[in-house]
Parts: sequence; structure tokens; C-alpha cells
Amino acid sequence: MSKQWSARLAGGFVAMSTAVALAACGTPGASSPGAPAASEGGASATSGGAPYKVGLVYSKTGALAAYGAQYEASFKVGLDYATKGTNAVNGHPVTVSEADDAGDPAKAVTAATTAIGAGAKIIAGSTASGVALQVAPLAKDNNVLFISGPAATDAVTGANKYTFRSGRQTYQDIATAGTMVGDLNGKKVTVFAQDSAFGKANEAGVKAVLGAKGATVSSVLVPSAATDFTPFATQVKGQTPDLLFVAWAGTNATQMWTTLAQQGVFDTTKVVTGLDIKPTHALFGEAGDKISFLSHFFAGAADNPEYQALAAGLKKAGQDVDLFTNDGFVAAQMVVRALSEGGDDVEKMVTALEGWKFAGPKGAMEIRASDHATLQPMFTAKLVKEGSGFVPQLVATLAPADVAPPAVAMK
Repeated sequence: MSKQWSARLAGGFVAMSTAVALAACGTPGASSPGAPAASEGGASATSGGAPYKVGLVYSKTGALAAYGAQYEASFKVGLDYATKGTNAVNGHPVTVSEADDAGDPAKAVTAATTAIGAGAKIIAGSTASGVALQVAPLAKDNNVLFISGPAATDAVTGANKYTFRSGRQTYQDIATAGTMVGDLNGKKVTVFAQDSAFGKANEAGVKAVLGAKGATVSSVLVPSAATDFTPFATQVKGQTPDLLFVAWAGTNATQMWTTLAQQGVFDTTKVVTGLDIKPTHALFGEAGDKISFLSHFFAGAADNPEYQALAAGLKKAGQDVDLFTNDGFVAAQMVVRALSEGGDDVEKMVTALEGWKFAGPKGAMEIRASDHATLQPMFTAKLVKEGSGFVPQLVATLAPADVAPPAVAMK
């Protein structure tokens, strides 16, 4: 099922290295202060041009529903900000149709195809990497613009001339982790992960990124069903790494982190993992304030007019800045840029986005013309105790050039 809403808001209004079971953060699009009014045609009283149609295809349900909810809410805020509350671009109202892909590539392709058939020249969304990799060729085949969202796979970059991304990519995550030990040449890095496709993908990624910078990368892969982590913590200590990169997905995360702390791993090496969404912070247990975090985005990571607009808009909608709220906001900025410069001409939209430099909630952004990588700041953070829980605190902001992925040939 899908729904439509116009860009105007009544009064205005973000897969990391550590993955856990997530619950949806409410119901996207539910009635709330600042929520957009329903619209059949999308036309406003002050806009006379034919509507510009955009298809928003994201994970409203499924394993990544919490990520999708953040993306959808912040897209609304970003669209309001980028259109200055006018509900229009160059006199044309912007109409957005929403569809739930549930993290299923087949459902996403069907939903995107439906939106394209209804006249959408832009498809935005893709919370999951597998979804993005199926929608990208669809955009090329149908000559429409595709702006991928939180999906982190590096393969979206350079997928084709019609495909862009509003979020970061895996290379930028791993490169951020590597900065925590300075010059990587000659350093030892151990990947601590589950013996699964997820774990092995992280192992391969760290070898590709940090190994290329001179690090010697080894790994300790743990059976997914393990309950005793002491032998594996002992293996880590025996390897004496300069950096321990932890990639974990499962309900036994707290037990794993507690064991690493009890076995003194934090006393002998720098332990790094990805900072996930707010509800997961408690899962680190007593080890929370000992871990160094690479981060794409979090509340307090930046402070500029775009961040302030995002925070204020989400607050009016009863929500908070979190991991993937940057991605929705930036996607809306890209949509408005494409429509402002290209109208209904997709080739002109592509030209308008290639090489575009702009300010997003994270800071200075640039869409690299050659392969459409989105160059952006990244962050390192720590968790500090606040009451009975933890909150993230900024440690360092990394310049886009410091974590920029190598350019790839456009397919």
C-alpha cells in the first residue's frame, strides 16, 4: 500500500558495524503535530504548475523499520526546509507517494515501478543495501533519478549515472575507525565478529580498507550461537592488536561486551565499533564508556543551520535527531536541487547534482561528479553516563577528504 502527501508541513517541523534487533520507532506518517496533510493531487492554493511527483520507497516495516522511520520523518523536515515551506519548486507543487518495501528487494522494485508508472521522475529511499542494488538498475532502465538512503553498500556508488546516495557508505565507516590509531602503516587490526555472512563481510571490508593503508588485519570469528565468550576474548588478547574492530549482530551483544571488559581487552587495545540508534546504547552494558565509536550521525554531532532546522522540525513532530535523520533530510535537499535545476528533465537533474556542494545537517557535503559518492564529514564519539543510561558525546569531526572513498568507474 502507498500513501501521498504534499511537501507542505503545518507550521514546519538517519547497517552500522554493530547491528541489533530493532523495533520500529512508531508509525511513519501517523497524525502528529507538524505532520503533512493528506493530498490527492498535491496541488496547493498558491502553486499553479503541474505537480512534480516523487516516489519514497523505504522500510516502513521489517527488520530495518526503525531506520526507515527516521529516514521518512526527516525527509519531510528536509523537504519543508528546502522548499521554505512553500510546497513547491518553481511554482510546481511536490507530491510524494510513499510505499513500504519491508526490506524486500522484490517489493521495492514493484513499488518503484508503480511510482514510475504514476509519473514519478525521482525515486528516493532504500533503507537496506540489497534493496538499493535492485532499484538502481531499474532507475537506469526507466530513465529516472534514484537517490538511495541509509543503505551503506559501497556498490551504490558508481552504479549508474542515474543513481545517487544521501547517506554514507561502508568505506567511510571503516576509514573512520582507522583514524583512531593514527598512521595505520605497520599497525595490527583484529576484526571480532560472528562467523556469519555479516561478520565475514565486515572482515573483508576492514581488510580492503585498512589493509590498503598498511595495517595487518586478522580476525576472530565467533559462532553466532556462542554463549561463552571467554575463549574468544583470550584469542584477541593473544593477537595484541592496536585496534579491535567489533562487528556484532545479535541478542547476545551485552554478554559479549561484558566478557571483553571482564577479560581486560579494553586495557590492552583500542576497541572500536559503530554507534547505532539510541535504543541500542544500553546494550553495551558497563562496557559502554570504554568503547570508541565511529559514527555517521547522532544528536549533537554538528551544529549549523541545517542541523538546527532538522532538530527543530523533528522536535515539533515529537521525534529526535538520530543515526539516519541526516539521510532523509539530505535526500529532500537533493530532490529539491534536482527539480529546481532540471524540472521534469532527468538528464538535467543528473547534471544539477553532479559536483554539487552544499550544507547538510552533518556539515559540508559534496556529490562527486565522477561516481556520485557523497563526500561528507564523519564522527568519532564516546558514550557517557547520564542517569541510568548513556548518551553519545562528540570526540572528533573528520573532514570529508580524510575518509573519502576511492573513486570508482561509473557503470
